[in-house]
Amino acid sequence: MSNIHPRIERSFVATRRARIHVAMIGSGAPLLLLHQTPRSWDEFRDVLPLIGQRYRAIAMDTVGFGDSDALPAGEDSIESWAESAFDLLDALGIASAAIAGHHTGAAIAVEMAAARPERVRALVLSASPYVDATRRTTATGKKIIDETTSQSSGAHLLELWQMRQPFYPAGDTDLLERFVVDAIKAGRMAAEGHRVVNRYVMETRLPLVRCPTLVVSPTADPHAHPVAAEVAGAITGARLIEVDGGMVPFPDHMPDAFAAATLSFLDSVTRS
Repeated sequence: MSNIHPRIERSFVATRRARIHVAMIGSGAPLLLLHQTPRSWDEFRDVLPLIGQRYRAIAMDTVGFGDSDALPAGEDSIESWAESAFDLLDALGIASAAIAGHHTGAAIAVEMAAARPERVRALVLSASPYVDATRRTTATGKKIIDETTSQSSGAHLLELWQMRQPFYPAGDTDLLERFVVDAIKAGRMAAEGHRVVNRYVMETRLPLVRCPTLVVSPTADPHAHPVAAEVAGAITGARLIEVDGGMVPFPDHMPDAFAAATLSFLDSVTRS
């Protein structure tokens, strides 16, 4: 397991809704990084130093995940998580920023750009879901990934491991251990976070995105890759790129590829 980069600064930021945990590195134009369910800033642990060479990279724990406070029961939604991310930017004195989100983080990023376009300079949507009426209907009543029942034997931890193992590189216990740590810390939100995504009315929000957008599609992600073209097609002017071999844990599985795609896009938007 790699060590945390010594220049990454971690802190808690008090906001109007919750105390939010962040990890930051670098200077210059800000880039907010949003993780998938049920991860934390740790998903971007190896990405941060790469992005931080040219940007102020800020990875936050979504409310209810990692070390960030949870919202009151019943208030979790993609919309409220997006508002909480804006709360963080407010507390940091950031008027506008580029946003990069992976899986759930991509849905939050879409909502941020749709709700407050003046505050989002650019979007990087990595392995974004596409939640339309069909997905909302078919998801109802289905077993949710990462949902387990605690057992005194600890068997639920093995179940959690085995549930995720097919979507991770063969033999890479390090990445799975990092996932399990975050999932345990998230508790009930490990499964509830997926339900929150499945409730999001995304198809009406995507066309409202007006900022430069890059959709990144890891080809070995069976959840996101099949819908990447729909996500990109719903956003005017969006670019779509594929990353061969990228899996569900794309940012921590292939941090160099994630950072390279993000930096290349952001640099091109800055120059244009």
